[in-house]
Formats: sequence, structure tokens, C-alpha cells
Amino acid sequence: MSAGWRTLLLRIGDRCPEYGGSADHKEHIIGLINLENEDFAKGIVDTTHANLQDALHNENRDRIRILLRFLCGLMCSKVVLPNSIIETFEALLSSAATILDEETGNPSWQPRADFYVYCILASLPWGGSELFEQVPDEFERVLVGIQSYISIRRHFDDIAFSVFETDEGNSPNKKDFIEDLWERIQVLSRNGWKVKSVPKPHLLFEAQLVAGVSHRFSPISCPPPTVSQSSSEIVKGQEMHEADLKYPQRLRRLHIFPTNKAENMQPVDRFVVEECILDVLLFFNGCRKECAFYLVSLPVPFRYEYLMAETIFSQLLLLPNPPFRPIYYTLVIIDLCKALPGAFPSVVVGAVHALFDRISNMDMECRTRLILWFSHHLSNFQFIWPWQEWAYVKDLPKWAPQRVFVQEVLEREIRLSYFDKIKQSIEDAVELEELLPPKAGPNFRYHSDEGKESTDGHRLSKELVGMVRGRKTQGDIISWVDGQIIPVNGAKFALDVVSQTLLDIGSKSFTHLITVLERYGQIISKLCPNEEMQLLLMDEVSAYWKNSTQMIAIAIDRMMGYRQISNLAIVKWVFSPANVDQFHVSDRPWEILRNAVSKTYNRIFDLRKEIQTLRKGLQAAKVASEKAARELEEAKSIIEIVDGQPVPSENPVRLRRLQVRADKTKAEEVTTEESLEAKEALLARGLEESKELLRLLFKSFVEVLTERLPPISADGDVPNLRAGDPNVNSAARDPEATTMEIDNENGADNDSQLNGQNKKIGHNVGELEQWCLCTLGYLKSFSRQYATEIWSHIAMLDQEIFVGNIHPLIRKAAFSGLCRPTSEGSHL
Repeated sequence: MSAGWRTLLLRIGDRCPEYGGSADHKEHIIGLINLENEDFAKGIVDTTHANLQDALHNENRDRIRILLRFLCGLMCSKVVLPNSIIETFEALLSSAATILDEETGNPSWQPRADFYVYCILASLPWGGSELFEQVPDEFERVLVGIQSYISIRRHFDDIAFSVFETDEGNSPNKKDFIEDLWERIQVLSRNGWKVKSVPKPHLLFEAQLVAGVSHRFSPISCPPPTVSQSSSEIVKGQEMHEADLKYPQRLRRLHIFPTNKAENMQPVDRFVVEECILDVLLFFNGCRKECAFYLVSLPVPFRYEYLMAETIFSQLLLLPNPPFRPIYYTLVIIDLCKALPGAFPSVVVGAVHALFDRISNMDMECRTRLILWFSHHLSNFQFIWPWQEWAYVKDLPKWAPQRVFVQEVLEREIRLSYFDKIKQSIEDAVELEELLPPKAGPNFRYHSDEGKESTDGHRLSKELVGMVRGRKTQGDIISWVDGQIIPVNGAKFALDVVSQTLLDIGSKSFTHLITVLERYGQIISKLCPNEEMQLLLMDEVSAYWKNSTQMIAIAIDRMMGYRQISNLAIVKWVFSPANVDQFHVSDRPWEILRNAVSKTYNRIFDLRKEIQTLRKGLQAAKVASEKAARELEEAKSIIEIVDGQPVPSENPVRLRRLQVRADKTKAEEVTTEESLEAKEALLARGLEESKELLRLLFKSFVEVLTERLPPISADGDVPNLRAGDPNVNSAARDPEATTMEIDNENGADNDSQLNGQNKKIGHNVGELEQWCLCTLGYLKSFSRQYATEIWSHIAMLDQEIFVGNIHPLIRKAAFSGLCRPTSEGSHL
């Protein structure tokens, strides 16, 4: 074998996690090569061992999972001894059991132990039959070990990460992901380890492969369990959160369609196809067209469009965060619709209808993602949708989730297009025009109109426009405001005139707005030195752009970016009475709040990244400076005697060059050190701001919820907000439609006229209850999204916020997002 081919083929073992998942045949190619060149195959096995060992210690989950599957493939091709696979499985099982031990391990790190067991179970569809045939007793020992582990592990209750709100009482009876996978493997075992969805190409060459030499896979060592630093509840909670971050659950199934849509698919086949789909999404992240091509080309003997849709939507709506940016899944779904025009679009339509019918029980974060995805998806298909099937939502109360969903989708569509286009797209459902937002346009208070009486505001605004057009400096305008407006009309009036006028000057486009805020930001900062004035500034922005949610969000976001408005002021403004009343009927206040919190922590993330880079740069600068200084001293130390006097023997030109270099490297070291100190000061300030932000955010949530939540009964029963209000007036609906299960709702064909039209579910939850549900849902969402930051300050929050007779529903919502037990001992 030539050196070039040998190098290329060795990369198979070195890079197999990047070269594909379950649908290729690299293991069997290696098996055939093993017949001719045992040393080459042994090199592949040794390289795979080194990569697996490295992946275990670096906690690279994908490489661990795929390398174990790759090993099973090598065993099937007679390259690796079955006993070596058993030893590897037992090493992982032993480590998992040690982690759960209270004395020698740390049960808070159960996610790592679960992951090890999951990797074993996930590889059995590919290697279980061969292990059963070749080493049945040893294989049975592994299965018994898995059963023992399942019996001692803590059941994982993932209510906090469920797409839909569920009944807490039924949660303990629901199998978690590991328990469900173990049950599927047990069914597979009873069926003789026969899997239709896993190709077995090695069987075609079995007569030749048995003649090869099987190699031993060296034992592996798992990293020791992380020892708990304390027995306190807070420390254990932080450790559990850290473990969940490093070893998150790969999939949380989203059962959208009825089981009869999975044609001739056994439980383990569903798992295998899900694994293949997730692997393709992983390998081709960033290559949307290639991803779609491989998704529609899986080598399985049954149709899987419905399962593919469920899996992709489960990733799009995965909590707390999807593995990749939501736009990736959006593009993949678009390309799948184009690749399978006769099948997949109808599947997507059915999925949207099913999710829409359950929107009232959907997690608020998932609801927001679904709105963003759906509006973007429609924008790629000329905004065509059978809106007449949803026309009935116009008759629902304004706070009904289905009505709000349609309203928000239409608003997002307008952002991606323009008002008249979207109005035209719903011409078959003219009732929905009522849900369209007002046609976007500024609402300038000092607009010049000959028929309108001129006031001081009109005159001053016109004068300010002239100064801007005349290229007056910020200092000149500030002097004019201080001298002409504030002494006569006051600071609030000055802010009114200046903000309205500058917003109008920048109203033509986003670029105009940003330019105005950059060029005249000092004027705004001068007029808004405190939170009171910043709140008034946001009122002015909201009044000027009252017909455009997008422009309000952009303007406030940019003002925060230029530090004209603080994040604390934004939180107070969002929780002002006018905005609080919109919590359940509009996404406008929540979008602004999400932007503010996100920008705060993005700043901290960027600063930490910059500090890390500067520290590396400072270390390199110190090394360079010390080297230059040492070379200079060495050159100066070399002397010779001339006319009886010691003089430097080095060339003066070289000495000057070394001196310049030493000075330059020292200056770079000082500059880098000063930059590092400045960034560290900014980080300290940012961390303090984030602490104050969390305090104010949770305090605001608690205050507004405490005012509106129904009280606890005399018997201590917590109110059921979803019980419904019989006095709520909702449109008449088919009485049978409201009791249908989700699977029955989707039993009809997706192109049937019954799809959607017979699913008109009335909304009988009162406005106050719906407001509470929405606000509690967003509290849970923020707690879950920023759990890492919250755990850093949980002691402060416990002392100042979650104290006293706080309503149990508030505590459950906040603690649920943190996966933290409540005082009642349950999760939300």
C-alpha cells in the first residue's frame, strides 16, 4: 500500500466522528483491508482508542458516542475482539455507578453517568446481535449491570424542559429518556436483536471477514467523578446545573403525529432513525443543502417523513437551547419541502396545525420560537397559508393564545415584507385583517402642518432641524437646549422636543436612526442623566413609533448599546403599568426585555473573551520583552579594551536596534497590561450591573404577580389557573373538538379540508388567569435561559426576593427554570 493511501485511510480512524454516522460502510472497508494488512487495521484500532480516551477526558460527547458505535462496526467486521467491547462497556458502567455513589462519587453529576449508559445502549442496535452471538454470557453481564444502574439512578423529571405544560401528578409515572431507551433495547432483545433500520453490509462478506485477525482494544479509563465541594443545597444545585450543561439530553421527543404515521416502525427503529437524523444535522451544520440531501436519503426500508418532521421540530423547540441556531432548522425545513415537494410540505402543514391546536399549553419560549420560525418559513413560500382555517380566532377573546399567535405571526411577516403584501395574503380570511397591526409609520408630535396651530414645540423642533441640517456640533446644540428650552419650558419638555425631532430625522431607515443616535447621542445622554428621564425617553420612543413594534425595539436596543439608557431603566419601563397590561396580548414588552437582558450578558461574555485573549497576549508580550531586554544586556556586557579603556565591542548600530526593540516590546507589554486592567474593570462593572439586573428583574416579576395571582384557599390549595372561567364569552365550537386527543386530531390526511376546520377549540380561561399564565411562563423562561448567571447570585435572591409568604406559583415558576426543588418538594 502506498504511503499516500495509507495516510488517507488512517484518517478514517482519526476523524471518523466527522466523516459520517450510521449510513456509511467505513468499518467494513477496514475489515476487508484487515485481511491484507493487519498492521494497518491495528493502527486504526489504536488510533480509535487514543481518540476515545481523549474524548472521555475532554468531555466531547459526540466523539464518545460515535466512536463507540464505530467500535461496534469494527467488531462486526472482525477487526476488534468482542471481549474488548465488553470491557469498554463495563468500564463505562463502573464509572457511571461510581458517580452515583454518595461516598466515592457525586450524585449531582448523574447526567454524566446517564450519558455513559446512553452511549452503551445507543450502540447496541449496531452491535447487539454480534455480541449476543459471540459472547452471550459476558453480554448478559453488561445488560444486568445496566438494569442495576437503572434501578439506583434518580428518575429525571424534565417538566421544566417540556414543550407543553403537563400535569405534575402524572410526571413520576412517565419514563425519562434513559428509561425509555432501556425499554426499547429490552424489546429489541426479546426480538432477537433484529433491527430493520440498521444496514448489515458485513454479512455479504462474512465468509471472507472471519479469516481476518481480530485485534484487542485496550482498556479505557474514565475521568474520576467530580467531588462535591459542599453539602449545601445551593452548591448541589449549582453542580447539577453544571452537569446538565456539559451533558444535556440530546433529544426530547415531541409527539406531534399519531403513532400510525410511523409505518411498520418498531420502537428501536424509531430511535435509530432519530439518531441518524440528529447525526446528519450535526455533521452538516452550515451546509443546509447537503443536510437536506442526506436527510431524504437515509437507508431505511420505510417512510419516515413524519418522524423526520417531529425530530427537527423537537430540536427547534428544544429547551433550554437548541443545539444550533434556529435559523439552521428553518433553512433545513425549507430545503426539505423543496426536495420532497409531494410529501414534506403536507407533513409540515400537519405539524403546524397540531402545534397550533395545543398552543395554549405550550411553553412561552417555545411559542416565541414557533412564531419566529413560522413567519420566516412562510416568507420563503410567498406567504401562502390556508388562513381561512384559522379565521375563527378573530372571535376569540383578545388574550386567547391562538389569537395572539396569529396576531404575532402576521406582525412578524410584515417585518419580513410590507403591510399591503401581508394584507393581500389573507384576502381569503378578511376577518383576520382585524389582527393586523396598524400600518407602520411615525407619529411625529411636531409635524409641520399649515392647518395646525404652531406651538413652542413646533417652533423649537423646526429650529433644531435647521441646526442639524446646518451641521451644528453637539456642543452647540447642547448649549442651545440649555439656554433656550430648559430655562423656559423645563427638562422634560426639552427631552420631548429633542427626542421627537431626532427620531423623526432618523425615521427614514435603520441606518438613518443609528446615524442620528451615534452623531447626537451626547445630547440624549445629557438630557437623560437618571432613570426617571430615561423612562420618559422610552415613553417618547414608544409614542413616536406606536405603530411599529420593530422600530421601538430597535431604537431602545441601540440606545442601550450607546449607554443612553440603562438596562435597569428598561426593566422598570417594561414593568410599568401600561406595559404590564400588555403582557398577555402582545410580545412587544417581552421582546424589549429579552433584548435588554441578552445584551447585558452578551457584553459580559464578550468582555471575558477579550480578557482571555489579552491575558494570552500579555504573557507573550512579557516573554518578548524579557527576551529583548536580555539580548540588549548581553550585547552591552561584551566589552573590549581599546587604548587601555573598556568599550562595547558590539556594533553601535546593532546596540541601537536592540535598544529600540527592547523599548518597543516593553511599551507593548505596558499597553497590553493597561488594556487588560481596563477590561477587567469593565467586567467587574458589568458583573455588578448584571447582579442588580437580576435583583430588579425578579423583584418586578414577584411584585406584579403578587398583585394579580388568585390567593391560596383556606385549605392551602394552590389555585388552578387553567380551570377556566364559564363566564368567558368565546365563539361556539364543536363540543367534541375540545376533548379530542392530539393523535386523533391528526388522524385525518393533511390535505383534508377537515384539518384545522374541525379543531376550533374555544378558550374559556379568563383574562386575569391568562395574564398570570403568560407572566409565570416568561418568569420560568428567563430563569431557565439565564440559569448559570442566576445560580451565581442565588443566595442574594433567596435572601431578598424568595422570602416570606411568596406565592407558591411564583416560587415554582422561578425554581422550575433552575431545576431546583421548591419548598413543597416538587417541580413546576
